[in-house]
Amino acid sequence: MALKSPRSAESPDSGTAPASGGITPLGQLPDRGRVMCQGHIESVTFVPAERTAEFSAILSEDDAARPAGPGRARPPRLRVVWLGRRRVPGIEAGAEIRVEGMLARGKDMPTIFNPRYEILSRQENE
Repeated sequence: MALKSPRSAESPDSGTAPASGGITPLGQLPDRGRVMCQGHIESVTFVPAERTAEFSAILSEDDAARPAGPGRARPPRLRVVWLGRRRVPGIEAGAEIRVEGMLARGKDMPTIFNPRYEILSRQENE
């Protein structure tokens, strides 16, 4: 009797994305699904104390790869939201991060709620 090994999470017929999948450019995000993105934090938003705790940041890609000029379009952006938190240590404007989570399409931009994140670098205070 031969034993079957359990299906790998990377198996094409398992219905799940590979755990170590590649980074999806912000300009090529699908309508929904699990994605991993990387970029720098453009801005963070704090909510007043009387509102439900929520901390959000806007992630955009580096400007170096885009053409310069007065008519250039705004870079693709992604909103990341941590529900139930008023602050996330290390998440601040200028930080380079990688996020992973389920993508949802919001009214104005794609959003990931409660993502896994990794801080890649931080701008030093000048």
